[in-house]
Amino acid sequence: MSTSIAYGPARLLPGERIHISTNPDTEPFWEAAKQHRLTACQCASCGQFRMPPTPFCPNCSSKERNWPTLPGTGEVFSYAICNRHPATGEEFVYVPVVVQLDQAGGVRLVGNLTGCDAEDIEIGMKVTVEWTDICDGWVIPNFRVV
Repeated sequence: MSTSIAYGPARLLPGERIHISTNPDTEPFWEAAKQHRLTACQCASCGQFRMPPTPFCPNCSSKERNWPTLPGTGEVFSYAICNRHPATGEEFVYVPVVVQLDQAGGVRLVGNLTGCDAEDIEIGMKVTVEWTDICDGWVIPNFRVV
């Protein structure tokens, strides 16, 4: 016997508690996000994408990198339905997702999903990036159902 739970609409976690710290490997990603531009680290020698970005390509060991602009679309690879804010315990529904990004060689990115009721989310669902302002002038990518 299974029980169906109605979760309702998914929403974003409040951004005032999210702080970004960068290093030379991650800063291009975060600077692009401030411009509402989704990117991923790509090896300039062999073309392999890698996220998180690393100093050396795991495929050919090159240190050369590109940061191409991606279309900002993808599909849900995995997700979880959560009903409490992790820091405050406040009750509301949010859905962290792992999104496989289009045109990025299998790269996946984690964000929150909005745009539908949590119980309607499915693996393979098409999503598009939406930008969320957080503290200190930073912006993070989240996703909305297409």
